[in-house]
Amino acid sequence: MSPSSRARRAARPGRARPSKSRQRSSLGALALAVVGVLLPGTAYLLARRFRLGVLVTTISLALYGAAAYVGLKRRDDVIAWALDPDLLLWMVGGLSAVALCWVVVLVTSYKMLRPLAARPASRLFGAVVVGLVCFGLASSTALGAQTLMAQRSLVRKVFGNEKSKSQTRPTITNTKDVWAQFPRLNLLLLGADDGEGRDGTRTDTVMVASIDTKTGDTALISLTRNWMRMPFPKNSPLYKIYPTGFWDPNGPKEQSNFYLDAMYRKVPELHHGILGPSDNEGADVLKLSVGEALGLQLHYYVQINLAGFEQVVEALGGITVNINYPVPVGGNDDKQIPPSRYLEPGPNRKLNGTDALWFARGRYRVPGADVARQARQRCTIKAIVERATPQNVLANYQSIAKAGEQLIRTDIPQDLLRHFITLGEKVKSAKITNIDLDKERNYPNGRNPNYAAMRSLVQTALNPPATKPRPTTTPTRRPTTKPTRPTTTPTHPADLTTDCAYNPN
Repeated sequence: MSPSSRARRAARPGRARPSKSRQRSSLGALALAVVGVLLPGTAYLLARRFRLGVLVTTISLALYGAAAYVGLKRRDDVIAWALDPDLLLWMVGGLSAVALCWVVVLVTSYKMLRPLAARPASRLFGAVVVGLVCFGLASSTALGAQTLMAQRSLVRKVFGNEKSKSQTRPTITNTKDVWAQFPRLNLLLLGADDGEGRDGTRTDTVMVASIDTKTGDTALISLTRNWMRMPFPKNSPLYKIYPTGFWDPNGPKEQSNFYLDAMYRKVPELHHGILGPSDNEGADVLKLSVGEALGLQLHYYVQINLAGFEQVVEALGGITVNINYPVPVGGNDDKQIPPSRYLEPGPNRKLNGTDALWFARGRYRVPGADVARQARQRCTIKAIVERATPQNVLANYQSIAKAGEQLIRTDIPQDLLRHFITLGEKVKSAKITNIDLDKERNYPNGRNPNYAAMRSLVQTALNPPATKPRPTTTPTRRPTTKPTRPTTTPTHPADLTTDCAYNPN
């Protein structure tokens, strides 16, 4: 090679850049490469690979900007994507591809910035640090992929798709604004110790949550498990069989097989298929009967498996409740088996899954056991709503999703889930109240409840009459007759914040 050729090669600017960029220390190069992970491509610019650096940095900024825009302006779309099982699978693939690109950018950035004359010890240290960062990126990606797959499994197993069957689910005519069709959403909440393939299920807990879809204000209505003569709508085929309610007119006064808590199991056994094809015939029966008893149309049901309930509470890190009297853990009144222990009274008691379950279920020798248990169940729901903050749910999502698969059965369809999530956000910050059905008047023993009076109470509580202005003049004489006492006591729903407060007296 001639001297002139060597001079021209030495004068080329591209050959001088690498030597200048690599004059920094090994530790400095490592720090720049690792920090460059925050905005991929910037390390390439520092290494004077401008074209590559500009390209990767531009792509990174575009992705960050798109993520910020979607997160801030398209939250409804994000919720919809998170509830689409097929799209969730694509998101797992996309997340893996992004993580792989991130690792490649980190490794190549360090190689470009690393001094050519670095000592073996410095090279080894840099390789270890880069390897650890890559491992962290891979672990985060794996965690994200597992969370997405847990979400996909939860949606597919719990929520009905277009092939699910329900005879009581409403027809949606306005999919863009669902809640315009339902100013008030009525959900049937069932607590049972059931499972797939298991016989003998009894729904010891039957509640209705009536939600104002504009404000999120929720009224809870508890039904007692030993109610008899549960009515059916006149247009139901079950009304023709039980025109005076679900009971045997020729049987004894007390008929446990005709209790409310036996209907879920008993009606499908006696009249299988009477309502038509259904994924959960017992729940359809209860939606019709409970709705008729309270004068409400029940739109969907949510059935809770009590074993799964423990797992969800554990996944949330427990719940906090006020305990006003000793609550039995275990025990059987009928067999005279005492409880193993009691939950001691006190304010702000932290309960794990097992104790939370017994707080909601315990009844051994508790005065007014059914009504007392209903009150504690409402407080349990309130405690779970308060505990399920977005931060807590996200931090424990895989455990919650896994428990949810065993916990929940419902006829809420997949395509409405995003609407329910936005409604749930309103419920969390709104008021939760209780509608008292007046046990002393309307169901003192459960054998013949006054359903007409309870329907009147519910309607008055959910649709209170306008307050009349006080008269400006004083009546000149008192009425000569004493007003008759009404058969119902219309009251505003009681706030659960007060009902669930610590008040041992």
